[in-house]
Amino acid sequence: MRLSGNALVFLFSQEVILATSMTKEELTVFDSMVEGFDAMLSYGAIARKLDPLTPEQMVHTRDRFWIDAPMIGSNYDGFDQTANFDGLTETAVPATVGFHKADPRILSAKNLRNKTALTNWMDASKIKMAAAVNQALRTTVALQGSQFVKRTVAATGFDDLALAMAAMTEQGVPNADRAAMIGVRSGIGMAADLAKRAESTSRSSNAYSTALVAPGIANFETYSDDAPIRLTPATGGATTVNGANQYFEPSAFYTQSDGEQVNLDNRRQNLTITAATYANIKVGDAFTIAGVNSVHMIEKQDTGQLQTFRVVGKPSANVIQISPAIISNGGSTIGGREYQNVTATPANGAAITWLNTATAELNPFFVKSSLVLIPGTFEVEVGAGWLVAKATTPKFGLPITYTRQGDINTLNLKARLDIDFGTVLINPQFAGAIAFNQV
Repeated sequence: MRLSGNALVFLFSQEVILATSMTKEELTVFDSMVEGFDAMLSYGAIARKLDPLTPEQMVHTRDRFWIDAPMIGSNYDGFDQTANFDGLTETAVPATVGFHKADPRILSAKNLRNKTALTNWMDASKIKMAAAVNQALRTTVALQGSQFVKRTVAATGFDDLALAMAAMTEQGVPNADRAAMIGVRSGIGMAADLAKRAESTSRSSNAYSTALVAPGIANFETYSDDAPIRLTPATGGATTVNGANQYFEPSAFYTQSDGEQVNLDNRRQNLTITAATYANIKVGDAFTIAGVNSVHMIEKQDTGQLQTFRVVGKPSANVIQISPAIISNGGSTIGGREYQNVTATPANGAAITWLNTATAELNPFFVKSSLVLIPGTFEVEVGAGWLVAKATTPKFGLPITYTRQGDINTLNLKARLDIDFGTVLINPQFAGAIAFNQV
């Protein structure tokens, strides 16, 4: 940093930001806070980062845009392909910069002399804001990921993640770039499994001495999660599918009543049901449907395992929004054939079996590139009645703003720290959760 008259110029993330009349202590502490922010991110460190549109474009789209989803191809036998020509099914996923977190405070003239007080506040705010980013990503992947591994025992180690690996691999999910976040207490069981093995390796040694869940278990990079979500039991009671032909046809868009074509979110669909206690069904509940198995998404081979689904919304009475969509190719379309993910359309009256049967923490696993962290943008103009210092974190580009405004009556300052971001899960079948001690 360098002082020039009444102006303080500081460099951060290759940007030069001018702030006037802020104390040296404030800007020194703010600089330190931003510099250390990325190190506080656990989920954020392994999610994919995506730079959205320009700030002006984001205003026009109301901070919402579409991300291209992976495409699944086709092939046919023989030289004569006359009957097989068709268009591309280009799907996309909506993404929103929907999180804005702020930490507002009142600083007295005495506070501003005390660098320790400012440091303590900004350090505490850094921890809380980083936790908010982690929690948003954690919630997105743990409650929207459709793979659900129900374990009736406590965490044991390899077997737990091996089942997650099997569920993803047999459905054609890419083997590379997988990660798992294991709750601290669940991780104790996994570390114990490694520690007691008769192998002379650093992995077993670390598990014994530090209770470390080692990376590289069943093809997952494995990390410890300090605040896993706890999912309560599903209490919807006896539930069945209400109505035949409830399948979803993938498409790049749908046509509104006025003829306009609008992008379509192919990750989820509405399912009409009959439930003993519909009001008790909640977002995050996991279930299977009788007669609906998963398939390998490339080869379309029946895995022999029931497809797992998650409740992601309740749009109207006796209707749940589920993920993934039931793509059985019931309409015999090219999109249905390419994106088919189940063996059959559920029958009218097909039984729904709830999987989360006891309160337990969720331990997410996912393909890292499918979980996305989106830095947001917002503008606080310098000189509009307040003083502003702005920066982006060096590694992940998250914007943090420090703003303050004085009160001549009390000589107090109102000060606030702000951060803006969004999250999205591109493909629900590329993510899921393990729940232990289920009944």
